[in-house]
Amino acid sequence: MKTWLTETFSIKYPIIMAPMFLVSNVEMLVAAADSGIMGCVPALNWRTPEEFEEAMKRLSKECNGPFGINLIVNKSNVHLEKQMEICERIPPAFIITSLGSPKEVIKRLQPKGVKIICDVVDTDYAKKVESMGADAIIAVNSGAGGHAGPIPASILVPMLRKETKLPVISAGGVGTGAGLLSVLALGAEGVSIGSPFISCHESGVNDDYKKACIDYGATDIVLTTKISGTPCTVINTPYVEKVGTEQNFVESILNKNKKIKKYAKMLTYYKGMKLLEKAAFSATYKSIWCAGPSIEFITKSEPAGDIIKRIMEEYNSALDDLNRRQ
Repeated sequence: MKTWLTETFSIKYPIIMAPMFLVSNVEMLVAAADSGIMGCVPALNWRTPEEFEEAMKRLSKECNGPFGINLIVNKSNVHLEKQMEICERIPPAFIITSLGSPKEVIKRLQPKGVKIICDVVDTDYAKKVESMGADAIIAVNSGAGGHAGPIPASILVPMLRKETKLPVISAGGVGTGAGLLSVLALGAEGVSIGSPFISCHESGVNDDYKKACIDYGATDIVLTTKISGTPCTVINTPYVEKVGTEQNFVESILNKNKKIKKYAKMLTYYKGMKLLEKAAFSATYKSIWCAGPSIEFITKSEPAGDIIKRIMEEYNSALDDLNRRQ
């Protein structure tokens, strides 16, 4: 398989193990590299820059292939400057930027040989990052987990290919080999897959979170604004049903007030992240678990390598079937 992703990073399959808040870790990225793909992890999965630097040293030593770091590039990330400094000293193969302008990341890390890939949800932002010198874009579509985009992959990928010259990697909704084949047929250079790996053996989240990804499916994914103030996909657990998915009247009013909405949103984000962290790593009835609809394809907890092997076997089977039909 030859695409921009495989040729640029010398990987076997055009797959990125997507960066997932609280979920992605060193062990998952090592497993990804050992299986012929490459993984990415949010820098914010470590509480302090010092812990992040230690993780980067581990990845450089233990990962037998390329790996990437996801940077939140807006003001909510108070550690961004130090995270960039660490990436300058210990360069990853690529950076995925999210929720802001990648201009400074491109300026400082491209000269280090780091490829800069930017999350986008529409053509306007894609054109902006292209003008800044981004190397590729992640087409965050409506099937993505977390902060999904509004447009399905079947429209977004061809739209971005038409309007920009950047390589397009599709993010969202893929959990099978047939799904991989479909996005490549749309013109994507690869796919970013996250939710199907939440329950893998290498994932550090608790068994309740993993079991929820196995027991629930695509129809159980709902959008909530109570986590960050921006619509975010979560599993519709009994607790989520109880508290609802919309901000209450007071929260809604505060977020609309021009003078204080910035601080109200920061408070909402902080509280939401604490809830997600507690649900991911400790026993609690307040079960709010972030996931995308591709958990539909999770049937058991297994090594990450087995998930990748299955997807590629399904891909080959789907390709053979397509060729037979022709």
